[in-house]
Amino acid sequence: MTGAASHGPAGALGTAVPGDDRSAASPPRLRRGLGVLLGCATALLGALYFLLVGVLLGPFLLWPRPRPDALRVLMTGARRLTALERIRRSVFFGDRFPEHYKASDQKILRYLAVRCYTGLLCAVVIGLLGFGALLAGLLISGVARGSLDWDELLTQAVLGSVLLFLDVQGLYSLAALDTRTARECFGPSERELLQQRIDELAASRAAVVQAVDAERRRIERDLHDGVQQRLVALAMLLGRARRSRDPERADALLLQAHEESRGVLNELREVAWRVYPSALDSLGLKEALGGVAERSSIPLRIRFEAGAPLPQPVETAAYFVVSEAVTNAAKHSAATSIEVRVALTGERLAVRVEDNGRGGADPAGSGLAGLRGRVAALDGVLHIDSPLGGPTTISAELPCA
Repeated sequence: MTGAASHGPAGALGTAVPGDDRSAASPPRLRRGLGVLLGCATALLGALYFLLVGVLLGPFLLWPRPRPDALRVLMTGARRLTALERIRRSVFFGDRFPEHYKASDQKILRYLAVRCYTGLLCAVVIGLLGFGALLAGLLISGVARGSLDWDELLTQAVLGSVLLFLDVQGLYSLAALDTRTARECFGPSERELLQQRIDELAASRAAVVQAVDAERRRIERDLHDGVQQRLVALAMLLGRARRSRDPERADALLLQAHEESRGVLNELREVAWRVYPSALDSLGLKEALGGVAERSSIPLRIRFEAGAPLPQPVETAAYFVVSEAVTNAAKHSAATSIEVRVALTGERLAVRVEDNGRGGADPAGSGLAGLRGRVAALDGVLHIDSPLGGPTTISAELPCA
């Protein structure tokens, strides 16, 4: 309603939806003043619309049969008035609203009803301010002519100051009310934002649980099909060497068993790294990613541009994004090179992994779906771009605050 809307308790409307941009600067006071006056005019227009439509469509709204058609006519005009109010808020107050949000009919009617009330009341307050300015001019004129004594002048000054304070506070309160109702109509309300946040947290929690279960099953398969089978082979080699009566044959079997034990050890180390890399705790993310590069069968180039300390959950998520992306590239992409970039910008850590493989990665696959859930649990975002023919780019943004 007034210039105070930009600084009032309700704040800027651009904060109605996370991610919306605020206006670069507060609009000039003259523009906001014009927005206030235009708001009084649009409030009068809305009141006249409701009065006229109420008289014409009242009988049809009361009768159940033609009520849907009457409501459709009523809402057509109401939405046009609401669009006019939205333009007024955007042009004169610099507010920004979600582009694709569509308010319900109940929201629109409630907003217009409150808008008419606040706009007309604002017109009354502005009229009182004008009347007070006229009285102040007469008071000054009386002082100049000497027709007022000091007692009467002091009484009039105190009374005028009190009325001016009440008028200004009234305008400020109307501004906050208009800002708040516009935010609720043109964007999600606080209740809707809270419900959306609850749904996101519930979905991310379920995704994390599924990712943990999938990771456990993968570890079990690795231990059963890999490590366990190699340990069985190792036990058989040792048994054959023990039963052999030929020393040379026994030495050959023991040598083979020794090589097999080294392979088992390497595989156990790989499984342990996939569960949780101990280097994250002892050396940090940069060194842990260096371990990924050492174990990668594809040439891997890493650009690490995060000098500030990172929260441990963020380091863990970033590590697994890189590790899973590199593992997928090595298994499925037929890539010959991989580039990894980790950069800290402000309070967000950006992780980007790009390979020159054949592409076609499935975002719904268990590995990438698990990564999406892990990143979402930290309020981050994971993007997967893998067209057929490549390249494949996996990028994640993780908040560090």
